[in-house]
Amino acid sequence: MKLQKVAVVSKVGSKDSEKAAREVSKKLLAKKATVYTISPIEVEGTKQMETLEDLKKIKLDLVITLGGDGTTLRVFRNLQNETPILTINVGGNRGILSEITFEEIDDALNQIEKGKFFLDKRTRVTATCGGKEFPPALNEIYISRANLTKTAEIVIKFQNDTVKQKMDGVIIATPSGSTGHSFSLGGPILHESLDVLIITPVAPVYRLESIVVPDEKIEIISSHDCNIVMDAQVVKTAGFEEPIIIKKYNKPAVFVRLKKRGLRQMSKLGF
Repeated sequence: MKLQKVAVVSKVGSKDSEKAAREVSKKLLAKKATVYTISPIEVEGTKQMETLEDLKKIKLDLVITLGGDGTTLRVFRNLQNETPILTINVGGNRGILSEITFEEIDDALNQIEKGKFFLDKRTRVTATCGGKEFPPALNEIYISRANLTKTAEIVIKFQNDTVKQKMDGVIIATPSGSTGHSFSLGGPILHESLDVLIITPVAPVYRLESIVVPDEKIEIISSHDCNIVMDAQVVKTAGFEEPIIIKKYNKPAVFVRLKKRGLRQMSKLGF
């Protein structure tokens, strides 16, 4: 891979991450790369962008994230194409989505330049409601009742099947998101390469286990107003009985990987 145009993104509000981002930017400049940073990161010789959305205008070879999983999710949401990301855990809690630590950056850049890496493509999902398609999510989309005093009746349609029950909400998780909120509610851990989605009910009146379905269109209708939450970072709203369509996003998230690992996220959880 030619490192001609590279963006460096740090964790919001983390001094350690910002310091690491400046150091990585200098290493890339030394390799004659054009480097884009996001405010407040400022390094002489780089091109500073005000927001992540500004990166959509640039054809990048690589994005390097320095932070935790939240930083990675935020960056993927703002990339419309298949720009690969090298994830570095700096200041994150578990860094389940991360590939390396900051101490491994020099070796990682050398491997990438020599082509000693592979691209790990992951399914993303997007929600559409009221004619508007919302930003894609890598982990999950959570439909939750807006009125906390009333339990909603939620209808879930997939393929030729329909599930209807009173519950607080429902999570539609990708294989990448199977180790996140869906897992904490009793959902299964899936291999990241599978072309499926997980439907995980949240506090159903009658016990209802997670359902693993093909990554095709899922329609959700709630009897009450609800929130549509993408990767626990972006919240949109839907009115009662307004159909919410969730489907596989047309472009995957792409990770730069340096080592082959099976069930890499499961191992990060300590299993």
